[in-house]
Amino acid sequence: MVGRIYHVGLTVSDLDRSIAFYRGILGLEFQGEIFMEGEETDKMFRRANCKARVAYLNGSKAIEAPPVELIQFVDNKVNQMQSDLFTTSISEVCFYTDDIDSVYKTLIENHVECLSEPQYFDFRADGFGKSRAFYFRDPDGIILEMMQPL
Repeated sequence: MVGRIYHVGLTVSDLDRSIAFYRGILGLEFQGEIFMEGEETDKMFRRANCKARVAYLNGSKAIEAPPVELIQFVDNKVNQMQSDLFTTSISEVCFYTDDIDSVYKTLIENHVECLSEPQYFDFRADGFGKSRAFYFRDPDGIILEMMQPL
């Protein structure tokens, strides 16, 4: 009934700033931007006169890899809340890398808030393998994760 994940959507306060972060710092490829408005948009978001700028970025060309969808609502106030791993919601979006130390260094050099340095995990006994991972925040404070399978 349900197939693969089509995209992961994140509401942001400044689309241009977020595109610069996800493209310029994380290295995702910008796939394009759309503008949503009209009756269908109002119904979907359940808000009258709703307008949204929506951009898509992806780190993979594989069809199975869902893009990140960044949504900035135009002319509507967006509630900015501190992202929290211990609150019911999407806790984080996890990105794959094959060089976690280089990514961590780049984030630190660009003054990105990292919640820790890369940590080592061994879940082979549970059938998941070994990895290194850490959490960090985007410009809106949304928690993201970087993971390198070992």
